[in-house]
Amino acid sequence: MTISVIIVNWNSKDYLRASLRSLDLRSRAGELEVIVVDGASFDGCGEMLKAEFPSVHFIQSPDNIGFGRCNNLGSKVASGKYLLLLNPDTELVPGALDELLNQFLQLPNAGLVGPRLLNADRSLQTSCVQAFPTPINQALDSDWLRSKLPRSKLWGVDAAFRAEKPEPVEAVSGACMLISAEVFAKVGGFSPSYFMYGEDMDLCAKVHQLGLCVYHVPRSEVVHYGGGSSSADFSKVSAVLLRHSVYQFIRSHQGLLAAACYRVLMGVTAIVRLGLLIAASPMPSHRLRASRKMAMLKWRAILRWSAGLEEQVLRRYAT
Repeated sequence: MTISVIIVNWNSKDYLRASLRSLDLRSRAGELEVIVVDGASFDGCGEMLKAEFPSVHFIQSPDNIGFGRCNNLGSKVASGKYLLLLNPDTELVPGALDELLNQFLQLPNAGLVGPRLLNADRSLQTSCVQAFPTPINQALDSDWLRSKLPRSKLWGVDAAFRAEKPEPVEAVSGACMLISAEVFAKVGGFSPSYFMYGEDMDLCAKVHQLGLCVYHVPRSEVVHYGGGSSSADFSKVSAVLLRHSVYQFIRSHQGLLAAACYRVLMGVTAIVRLGLLIAASPMPSHRLRASRKMAMLKWRAILRWSAGLEEQVLRRYAT
């Protein structure tokens, strides 16, 4: 078996079906082993796989152990020489997997490769290439500043805009990664300390630490829909978990002082954002009011996290 595809499902049965169909129709026949791990969502994906994709190896985790640990669980039964770590809300464009594998085999010192990600409308999804998080680039990160300086080294996404051939980068998105099973085992797989968010950055950093390269492969294209809950509670939980994962990454790879600076800067950023939201026009449309409310809930949660007041959320998702 050449490639083992590992997909972690969590309430994504319909996305998963479409993703598997893109694999069935658009990859070299006979070279794929597909493993789906359900992270205790119990959304019926096991029954769907049995009926429609009986060759898929299904693993039901009894507990929601997080994205990284579910991938690690799948890797333990994988027999492929290479692992394709794939989100369920992705669809491969024809030839995408072949291009990833071919480039992996040809590129010098390759340790991990990722494709060009597209939004549902086939526009570029710039998150396919990223810089490692630092206190400064995280504090300055905003839609407005990214729109003014889209190719700034702060974000590390310039290769996504201009690359026409494979290019070494700091990190690629965990939505789709190809790595050898040997390297994945050597770095210990995904770190279990990340419940969700940050584990892809950490994996890329560990690949670099082995002296290997991470490459962006622009001629391999994958549509990434990026589904998720829009509820206020999920927004708050996501905001807290994302910032805590970045804090973990910075502490692990840049030291305690940098992590402390990140926490302080995020607190300052949250205060500024909340101030701007409060000072905005007092009579917005209904749609803008709802959007502002969501933003205020998010930044309030981030402020509380920076002050150490969201431990209940973190304990709920501790691994």
